[in-house]
Amino acid sequence: MTDGWFVGLDPDDTTAAAERIASGRAESPDDWPAQAVDAGYAADTEAYYERLHAATTAATETAVTERERADDQQLVHAVRAMADCERTANELAERVAEWGGSRYGEAGSGVGYARRIAEGDVGEGDEGGDRALRSLAERVVAVAEEADELRAYIERTAPAVAPNLSALAGPVLAARLVSLAGGLESLAKKPSGTVQVLGAEDALFAHLRGGAPSPKHGIIFTHEYVSGTRREERGSAARALAGKLSIAARIDHYSGDRRPDLERDLDERIERIRTRGGDQ
Repeated sequence: MTDGWFVGLDPDDTTAAAERIASGRAESPDDWPAQAVDAGYAADTEAYYERLHAATTAATETAVTERERADDQQLVHAVRAMADCERTANELAERVAEWGGSRYGEAGSGVGYARRIAEGDVGEGDEGGDRALRSLAERVVAVAEEADELRAYIERTAPAVAPNLSALAGPVLAARLVSLAGGLESLAKKPSGTVQVLGAEDALFAHLRGGAPSPKHGIIFTHEYVSGTRREERGSAARALAGKLSIAARIDHYSGDRRPDLERDLDERIERIRTRGGDQ
């Protein structure tokens, strides 16, 4: 008997059992409970299934932990946190602007106006309302700065996690694509047509329900090769970009080799689209 995952294992060593479960395989099914009892791994069938359950649970926990600690998942967490910080800072900045306008009679908007209040450039005195408003403005500035720090982290990290994707899309857009897909492996498995509309799910669902046009692009619209192309040719540009991004994601996931030729090919394709009226 050599196929059983339990062969040669200490019955109390759940960690080793989990490793066997994760890495082992058998050529064909067999009466594993009976073999486990014969091998002395379990006293009876019930004990075998209890140890099997403990081993599979431990193996699953280990796999989930490793997955969450993977570089691409760390990038996913960072880009989502950055988006949360940006959204929160902008929403609170508008609250500060409304409050500041009503209190000081000076119009303003955005994080920049909140920064002026936080630094004392707007408003005078030390009344309770001033202190409370300035405190809120300081928090807005702090959250905005946290978003900037996360962006800097993403710009440093993304090229190491997905070098080709980052070279084509830029680190932040690359990270956003990985985040929307749920990870680099998931992105690598998606067809280019899906990559093209990542981030436009609401518009896509509206189209599928009927009565709405099919979206030509999702967040890749932020790429200069799409947003900087004439409106009538943006669909062609988006397809060209999405095609190369799909290839880049696959290379990054399966081999990690740097392929500068992808950039050259994309540059040439976009140039043809822009100069030949979107030649297909």
